[in-house]
Amino acid sequence: MSGRPEILFPLFGDLAGLKGVGPKTAETLGQMGIEAPRDLLYTLPHSVVDRRLRDTVQGADLPATLTVEVQIGQHRPPRTKGGAYRVQVEDAQIAFQIVFFHARGDYVSRILPFGARRIVSGKVEFFDGMAQMVHPDHVLMPDEADTLPEFEPVYPLTAGVTQKTMVKAATDALTRAPDLAEWVDPRLMERDGWPSWHEAMHAAHAPQGTGALSLDSPARRRLAYDELMAHQLTLALARAQKRAKPGIETSGNGQLRHKVLTALPYRPTGAQMRAVDEITDDMASPHRMNRLLQGDVGSGKTLVAFMALLTAVEAGGQGVMMAPTEILARQHLEGLQPLAEDAGVALELLTGRDKGADRAAKLAALQRGDIRILVGTHAVFQKDVEFSDLRLAIIDEQHRFGVRQRLELGRKGMAVDVLVMTATPIPRSLALAQYGDMDVSILDEKPPGRTPVKTALLSNEQMDGVVDRLRQAVAEGRQAYWVCPLVDESELSDLTAAEERFKRLRAILGEGVVGLVHGQMPPAEKDAAMARFESGQTGVLVATTVIEVGVNVPNASIMVVERAETFGLAQLHQLRGRVGRGAAASTCLLLYQPPLSETGMKRLTTLRETEDGFRISEVDLEMRGAGDVLGTAQSGLPRFRIADLERQAGLMATAQDDARKLLLDDPTLTSDRGKAARALLYLMKQDQAIQLISVG
Repeated sequence: MSGRPEILFPLFGDLAGLKGVGPKTAETLGQMGIEAPRDLLYTLPHSVVDRRLRDTVQGADLPATLTVEVQIGQHRPPRTKGGAYRVQVEDAQIAFQIVFFHARGDYVSRILPFGARRIVSGKVEFFDGMAQMVHPDHVLMPDEADTLPEFEPVYPLTAGVTQKTMVKAATDALTRAPDLAEWVDPRLMERDGWPSWHEAMHAAHAPQGTGALSLDSPARRRLAYDELMAHQLTLALARAQKRAKPGIETSGNGQLRHKVLTALPYRPTGAQMRAVDEITDDMASPHRMNRLLQGDVGSGKTLVAFMALLTAVEAGGQGVMMAPTEILARQHLEGLQPLAEDAGVALELLTGRDKGADRAAKLAALQRGDIRILVGTHAVFQKDVEFSDLRLAIIDEQHRFGVRQRLELGRKGMAVDVLVMTATPIPRSLALAQYGDMDVSILDEKPPGRTPVKTALLSNEQMDGVVDRLRQAVAEGRQAYWVCPLVDESELSDLTAAEERFKRLRAILGEGVVGLVHGQMPPAEKDAAMARFESGQTGVLVATTVIEVGVNVPNASIMVVERAETFGLAQLHQLRGRVGRGAAASTCLLLYQPPLSETGMKRLTTLRETEDGFRISEVDLEMRGAGDVLGTAQSGLPRFRIADLERQAGLMATAQDDARKLLLDDPTLTSDRGKAARALLYLMKQDQAIQLISVG
């Protein structure tokens, strides 16, 4: 069965066939992303006008849209051209005026004849101590009262399309909505009291009161769920297709891992052991692993990654760990080196800097299988890099690597297992939306020995005090980061540039005490400045956010962030994670420029109150929205028309479970519910997902 099911044809027909929609309106709607009747159905009203008939305008909270029956009195035509035409009217309790501008007198006396009774509906406001209704939206005979809907939907508009056109077109589109077979799990429908798709559409377009517009109304929840379900089905199909590709069964005897664990000065956390088990189970299965390891700053991802690499080595294979930059690759090497020594395993680094004979020797050793674990930058993608038996690829900080590079790496080993690590805690709903095709392991406990970081908020006016504290700390042999918001001093920015701050601190703290790194520096200079700070030659490192990911200097115990209010929450949390890595009590000072906005204050106080990255990311999501948290450009996040990722996180999780279970029971989507789910995918324009359905 291929192609869109016939039952959906009417929804994908021509817009211009709908009532009130000609070619020109169809073109205008196209600019709003409305190209077929189906898109109109998924453009829901955002508010509702209460048109219920009432006795009187008296006592209403004006201005408001009101509907009353009136007795029509005197007409007062305008005295000057273009003035107001006024009609005196009385409802059951009070007199008021109906006002027209630029109206012809014959028109007004025809629709509001003197002495007659009419129902009028429109916006009523106070003007000069008297209630007025300007240009009523509706004028009806008393016996026509029931033709006016009690609640009138209000649609989002674009220039050139009126509410009347939208209402007419949407109403006509609804007549084309077929009764579709049910794809939602019947138990879920019953538990949450959801209507069918057809009923939900009708209810959503005819909201009875403002409650019907709430995300939590049964009709809206149901329609939101459909969008999330289609998205998760697409991801689940992608996952099933990846898993269907044969992998290599990699299982070790545990000897090397045992050596490392016994040499550790502490016991791994429960979360670390759980993640290691999940990863080694995946590696041992005949399917390819595609797993995301999500861990907060300092949750011990390095150890988990190394245990996975050792599993590959125990099984006679090789492992590679990749970082987005040379600095980070070197740091991984330093972090892994002592563990590799405990295990007695050969570890090497390969970056773009390796040249000539040195590089050739490394490549030969890699091809012979002498190098068991390779750490590197994307230089490991180059054509001449050949492994003897690559089993596992670990990619650090996914969002710096595209999907294309992940595939490229997959080609290096025939069916290499992939583990992606990210140190950015992402709220569950977003993780499911973005990485729903992967299995996720989460590290949510901190290993022993990490000192909590004390966080304080200070206004810029206290800068001198901060510099004094810094001078004292440096004199005691401690080290500090000072993070500045922007690099070059541009006309447009009043933010003090890193270079300016560097010069000032150097003048106060002394030559040689202060170092500088920023994004515009040549890599070699950046590395040299980092090395001087790591070895303790410089006491204070002035930096732009170059240092937010992965820098590890245990002796650094102070983090100063200037203009902290200009950073995202997740970024500040990452920066704070650079201190508190050694035994010294650590502090993070967030300097802000007063006055702080209410949201700015909320963001900074959230940081002061919690060190839990997942909690912080949830607050960040509430405050900034999904696109900003992940950076829309690279987030690959789907655009939902009804579902709200921020406020319906629970629905996303349910949709993922449901989609995976449905595919487990019915991988080819040929059962009744499976066929309904195919129709859902077409309805949601996920046609490419259909091509992923495993063939029989």
